[in-house]
Amino acid sequence: MYTYDYLYQFTTNVFLKMGCSEHYAEIIAEVFMAAEMRGHASHGMIRIKDYFELWKAGRINVRPDVRIVHESPSTAVVDGDRSVGMVAARKSMEIAIEKADKAGTGWVATRNSNHFGIAGYYAMMALEHDMIGICLTNANPLVAPTFSISRMMGTNPIAVAIPAQNQPPFVADFATTPIARGKLAVAEKKGEKVALGFVQDKSGKPSDDPTILKSGGSMLTLGGDRLHGSHKGYCLSSIVDIFSAVFSGANFGPFVPPSVAYLPVLEKKVGEGTGHFFGAMRIDAFQPADEFKKKMDKWIETFRASIPAEGEDRVLIPGDPEREAEERIRKEGISIVPAIKDDLVKIAAELGINFQ
Repeated sequence: MYTYDYLYQFTTNVFLKMGCSEHYAEIIAEVFMAAEMRGHASHGMIRIKDYFELWKAGRINVRPDVRIVHESPSTAVVDGDRSVGMVAARKSMEIAIEKADKAGTGWVATRNSNHFGIAGYYAMMALEHDMIGICLTNANPLVAPTFSISRMMGTNPIAVAIPAQNQPPFVADFATTPIARGKLAVAEKKGEKVALGFVQDKSGKPSDDPTILKSGGSMLTLGGDRLHGSHKGYCLSSIVDIFSAVFSGANFGPFVPPSVAYLPVLEKKVGEGTGHFFGAMRIDAFQPADEFKKKMDKWIETFRASIPAEGEDRVLIPGDPEREAEERIRKEGISIVPAIKDDLVKIAAELGINFQ
C-alpha cells in the first residue's frame, strides 16, 4: 500500500522531470490522486505511462500558454495550447466559476487540450462557491455508435456536482459507455476478462477480451446493445462531443487525437486537439443558496429512504461510492496493481528518480 503523500510527490516529480512548472506539476498530481482516492484507479497512476509516452512522442506541450481566445460576460473559449489536459481543464473551470460569480452562470468551451483525468474533479470545484458544477469532455475514438463497427466516439464522460446543506454533495461522474477505457487497461493488467456488452470485436461480435481495441475492436455505448438502450448512450455521447468540440473548435468524433502513444494521429483534422466543456451555476442566481441546499438535503434523504431490492442493503446517492472509497483508502492506503508498479519503476528509472 502507498500513502497519498508518496504518490503525490512521485507524480509531481515525474512531471517536473518532463519539464512542467512546479505549479502545473502539482495540479496534475492533484487530479491523479483525486482519481486514486475516489476509487477510480482507471484514471490514476495507470495513466502516467500514457502521458509519459505522449511526452516522448512530442504530442503534449509541458510549457503551454493557456488563454482565452473568445469571450462574452458569461462565456469563453479557451485554447489549451496542447497542454496536459489537467492544466487547461483546471484553468477553464476557474474561468467558468469567475464568470458565474459575476453573471450568475459561466460556460467555457476548451480546445487544443488532452486527456484531463476524472471529470468529477472539475465539477466539484464549484461546490465550495455554492455553485453547481458541470464538466464534459470528448475523448479519442474507440467507441462505435449503435449498429456500427466504426470507432467514431470516445467514452465522453459527464460530471455534475450539486451542493447540499448537511448531506454530502450529489456528484454524478460517469462515462457514456458501460466501462471506461482505463478500466479495460486495469483488467488487462490484472489478466481478467470483462463482461459481455462492454466491447465488440472488429466484426461487431460481442467480446470479453479487454485487449480487443488493439486488434480492431471497439467499445460500445452505454446500454451495450439496441435492446438495452445503447441508442440512448449514443445520444448522450453525441451531446458531449458537440458541446466539447463543435462549440470550442476542437476535433470531434473520429478526428479526436488519441490519448495513447501507440495509436497514430490522423492526418485529417477538423479542429484543434481534444475538447472539453465546463459550466458553473451560482445557486443564488435562482434562489437563496441555503433554501436550495435544504431542499437538496430533503431530496437526498427521500431517495436514501427508498426500499432496497432483495439482496441489497441500501440505495446509493450519486457520489456515495467515491466518498466512501476515499474514507477507506485514506485509512488503508492506495493499492497499485503489480503490472502498473512495474511501469512506474521503468518510468522512474528513465527520468532518474525513484519509485519503490
